[in-house]
Amino acid sequence: MRILFTGGGTGGHIFPLVAIIRELRRIYPKGSQGTPLEFYYAGPKDDFGSIMLAEEDFVLETIVSGKIRRYFSFENIVDILFKIPFGFLQSIFLLLKIKPGLVFSKGGSGSIAITYAARILKIPVFIHESDIAPGLSNQMTSKWAKKTFVSFPKTEYFDQEKVTVTGNPIRKEILDGDKKIASEIFGLSLTKPIFLIIGGSQGAETINDFTLRILNDLLKTYEIIHVTGRENVRQIGAEAQVIQESGLDRYYHPIGFLDEDKLKHAYKAADLIISRAGSGSIFEIAATGRPSILIPLPFAAGDHQSKNAFAYSQTGAALVMEQENLTPNMFLDNVQLLFLHPEKLEEMSQAAIGFAKPLAARAIAREILEFLMIDYLES
Repeated sequence: MRILFTGGGTGGHIFPLVAIIRELRRIYPKGSQGTPLEFYYAGPKDDFGSIMLAEEDFVLETIVSGKIRRYFSFENIVDILFKIPFGFLQSIFLLLKIKPGLVFSKGGSGSIAITYAARILKIPVFIHESDIAPGLSNQMTSKWAKKTFVSFPKTEYFDQEKVTVTGNPIRKEILDGDKKIASEIFGLSLTKPIFLIIGGSQGAETINDFTLRILNDLLKTYEIIHVTGRENVRQIGAEAQVIQESGLDRYYHPIGFLDEDKLKHAYKAADLIISRAGSGSIFEIAATGRPSILIPLPFAAGDHQSKNAFAYSQTGAALVMEQENLTPNMFLDNVQLLFLHPEKLEEMSQAAIGFAKPLAARAIAREILEFLMIDYLES
C-alpha cells in the first residue's frame, strides 16, 4: 500500500507529515502484517525538507514548482506558462510510476500539480489545512478531495459540513522534554523565569532586532533562549555581546535552530514563549501547555497568521501583539503584568492544554489506514 505525500516544503508543511508518518508506523508496524506500507514524498527542491523526510525513510521525488501570486508579477508569466505545466507533466509520469493508493497533501505551491494529476488519474486525495485562512492550493484541491482535515473549527472557505476538525498534527516526541537536560544543553542558570523566543525555522529579522533593543531590560529579570535562525545566529550573538551590560551575558542563549531533541527540552524549560503565529507553532505551544505571546507575521498570505493568533488568543492561552504596534514599553509592561500575577500564567497554561489536539496525527493516520485497507480488500 503506497502513499504519496506532497506539500510546499516549509517546516509548516513538513513537520505535520513527519508526525503522521510516525503514527502510521505505530499503528501499522513495518512487517507486522502481510501488506507493507510504502511512503513517498513529491515536492519542490528543499534541502531542509529533504533532510527531515529522508530521516523518516521517505522515497523522495522532486518536481518543478510554480506559484500563482495574487498580485502582478512578471514571474507569474514564467510560472503559469512554463513551470506549472511542466510540473504537472512530471506529476502525471510520477504517479503512473509509483501507482499510490492515496495522495495526501499539506498544501503549498508545490502540491497543486500533484493533486491535479491525481484527479486526472482518479487517485483519491486527502488534504490537511493548517491555517484558518487556507492557501490557494488547498482551496483548489478541496473541490475534488475525498477528505479535508482542518486545524481550526471555523476554517474559512471550506464547507463546514464536509471537513473533519483534527487540529494540526504535531510530533508527540516534542512533549518529552526535561528541564534539567535543557539547563545542560543551553547552559541555563535556572535562577530566573525563562523565555523561549522563536522566529520560525528561518528566524525572524524583526523579532531578532526587537529582542536586541530590549535585551538588557529583559535580562535583568529573565533568562532567554533565543532561536535566531541559522543564518543569523553569529551576527545576533556578536551584536548581543556589544550591547549587553556586564554580568548579563550568562542569561542570554542565542541558537540558530532547534532540532527536535533540543526543541522538546527548550519547551519544557520555558516559562513563557514568544513566537510567530504559524499553525504548527501554535499547536506545539498549546500541547506543551505553555503561556505565550504571539507576534503574527504581517502580510502573510490571507493574513492567516493574524487570524490563527486571534482565534487561539480567544481561548485565553495567549496574548497577541501585532508587529506594527509592537513597542518596547508595551511589550515589557505586558510581560511584567503577567509575572506579577502568576495565577494569570496558570490560567493561560490551562487554556493552552484545553485547546491542544495532541492526537491529531493519530486521528489522521487512522483515517488513512482505514481508507487504504478498505480499498485494498475490495481490490
